[in-house]
Amino acid sequence: MGRPRRGLAKKAPPPSGGGGGGGAPPSPPPPLPQEGRRQQQQQRGLSGAGEPERSPSRAHAEKGPAGAATRGLQQPLGRQLPGGASSAMKRGGGGRRAAAGKNGSPRPEEQRERLARGLRECQDWLRAYLNETGIFIARADSKIWITLIMAAVAGILHWCHITALFENDRHFSHLSTLEREMAFRTEMGLYYSYFKTITEAPSFLNGVWTIMNDKLTEYPLVINTLKRFNVYPEVVVGFWYRLYTETMNVLGIPTKKCWTVNRGEDLSPVESCEGWGDPASFYVAMIFLLNGLMVSIFFLYGTYLSGNRFGGLLTVACYFFNHGESTRVMWTPPLRESFSYPFLVVQMLLLTYILRTQNVNRRSLIALSVSNVFFMLPWQFAQFVLLTQVASVFGIYILGLIDSSKLQKILYAHMASLGVCFVLMFGNSMLLTSYYAAFLVISWGILELGPKYILKMCSRRGISVWAIEGFSCFLGTITLKFLMCLIFGTADDAHISNLLKAKFTGYRDFHTSMYTCAVEFDFMEKQTPVKYMKTLLLPVVLVVFSVIVMKTFQHVVCRKELSERQEDNFNHGEIVYHALQLIFFTVLAILFMRLKLFLTPHMCIMASLICSKQLFGWLFSKIQPGTLVLAILAMMAFEGVANLQREWSIVGEFSNLPQEELLLWIKEKTKPDAVFAGPMPTMASVKLSALRPIVNHPHYEDAGLRARTKTVYSMYSRKPAKEVKRELLKLGVNYYILEDSWCLRRSKPGCSMPEIWDIEDTANAGKVPLCTLMSMDSRPYFRTVFNNNIYKVLEVTRE
Repeated sequence: MGRPRRGLAKKAPPPSGGGGGGGAPPSPPPPLPQEGRRQQQQQRGLSGAGEPERSPSRAHAEKGPAGAATRGLQQPLGRQLPGGASSAMKRGGGGRRAAAGKNGSPRPEEQRERLARGLRECQDWLRAYLNETGIFIARADSKIWITLIMAAVAGILHWCHITALFENDRHFSHLSTLEREMAFRTEMGLYYSYFKTITEAPSFLNGVWTIMNDKLTEYPLVINTLKRFNVYPEVVVGFWYRLYTETMNVLGIPTKKCWTVNRGEDLSPVESCEGWGDPASFYVAMIFLLNGLMVSIFFLYGTYLSGNRFGGLLTVACYFFNHGESTRVMWTPPLRESFSYPFLVVQMLLLTYILRTQNVNRRSLIALSVSNVFFMLPWQFAQFVLLTQVASVFGIYILGLIDSSKLQKILYAHMASLGVCFVLMFGNSMLLTSYYAAFLVISWGILELGPKYILKMCSRRGISVWAIEGFSCFLGTITLKFLMCLIFGTADDAHISNLLKAKFTGYRDFHTSMYTCAVEFDFMEKQTPVKYMKTLLLPVVLVVFSVIVMKTFQHVVCRKELSERQEDNFNHGEIVYHALQLIFFTVLAILFMRLKLFLTPHMCIMASLICSKQLFGWLFSKIQPGTLVLAILAMMAFEGVANLQREWSIVGEFSNLPQEELLLWIKEKTKPDAVFAGPMPTMASVKLSALRPIVNHPHYEDAGLRARTKTVYSMYSRKPAKEVKRELLKLGVNYYILEDSWCLRRSKPGCSMPEIWDIEDTANAGKVPLCTLMSMDSRPYFRTVFNNNIYKVLEVTRE
């Protein structure tokens, strides 16, 4: 039996124009007939899971169907249709003048032939379209429908999985509108508030104008949230929601169904609405659909990288078996990585194709640049990930695995996307003063000046040239970053440098302690590698990584000897790139536990290379790749299935009665223009649900906001109450929300708020914290106007 669900006995209120909304994503189309592929299969002589060619030729196709089928695959993307499409068109064109029957109507046999010919042409056109738009696996896969269906199934399974986990954890479908908003804690509530603004505005453009002239988030300032925050996802999803509801209203199709839910425990009943017509349900559904699609891309990614569908299967299986270490979208949907990371997967697939292909066309670079934009716009930390990526690509250039021309094209694509993001974020200076921007400029400069100066100093490329180029890039990036910050006069990301400094030294200040005391910004847990070992993900990746290192060493150091002996020369820059990227992601995850979301999925991608003929061709002469993968999956499944069962066993129901009381009191007892201050997570809820102005919030990436938050948090210091009140009045605060638990709570020694304040406020060290005094008696500088077992609202008196 399932768990008892509150509200099983629901009462439907009078009809309110709602009905069963939502629905599942469309099922994948059935595979088309195989006839149009026969000639291609004969000409290629490849299995459906063959490795895509690395060096497509620019030679023109020979005349005739057979020649077109053979050489069509060798054309670079964007040049012509694949050979199969060309030959099918020629076959189809020759039979259009069929004889008619006695009455001038075509015979049934002719109709069937026309239909079959049309289906073949449709299939071949789709193959060509997939080539042009970036699903490159079609180029070597004669059974593309099987691959696409498997990818679609993987995506649908992940969509169902995370949807079920979220519902089991929150019982989200039975919550009231207020409870759903409270379920979006901390920065999630802040981001969702902008979606709410757009959906409730008189028009979409009015909603966009409101968030571009926001008067509530940092009172008394008026800020452009599209410039300050990464809220373009809320703008797009808000537009989709308005379009969806307006279209359904025009068609007369109900989008939601509302019920009265009895909560029990002497609590008042609430109205709960189900269906995509409910804003919160639509918002979460879009996130889950995007992350379901991401796993479909994962399957294609693993298949393309390894050259085998079993590689894609292993990638997806590893992702599911290590799901708790790979993502947290099922627990915290509105976080920025939920929108951003799926586009990184697409971007890395595109980059893999570019690195694997000798002749890179413009469309591939444009696609790479667009995916960069989609990755950077939703998340402020995306620039640091892209920094590691261009550093990895620069690394394979130093090793001689790609030429300077290809690296230059990749850098231009990154520069273009950075410029687009800079414009779309209304000149956000944090982008131009980032390490990412500085690295792009310095690495481009090395490519331009290196042949003139570096190679003149050294007779040939070798370790000395590598050292000079690497050191120049590292030192130049730091220097240019420092100069750009001086020029633009910005210090918004200074806390990142201090945070890295704190990781490697004993440095501490107020702001770095706010980060390092949070669990997600602490070092990786010791249990994480153990979990990787139990699912065999770490052993498989270590084997793959070791073989890559060995083959790269042989290629770089023994290149001449291998060439003389005419032995196979390992020249696969895309594979070495993934190894270097793995190193960077490992370092990031060790330093910041939150960044496991990059490491674990990338390890799943690396695991697919166990099927690569370039790495393990000698093994596949003795054993089939499918047999090897199935054996690995069987061993992984012992712990992997147990991990999934642990996720499925998580059952709960969201409830936060103290905060609900607080928000209802604020809406009923305070003026709409009353200004609030307090802990950052609570402030997000006050803005979202009570629509009151706040002076601080959880988006901690702005220097001015960090200074405001430090002033607000002086309530948890040991400063005199008179001094704290004076600073709050300067910010225009009317009410301060005090949480007693913040006085005592600490994640580890030295991490309670009074202890953090002692780092900088040494003059008052040893005194009783002000928050403790306020809990006992808030007079004479404040007046307690609301109190429950969690929250206390202090009015800042004006006497």
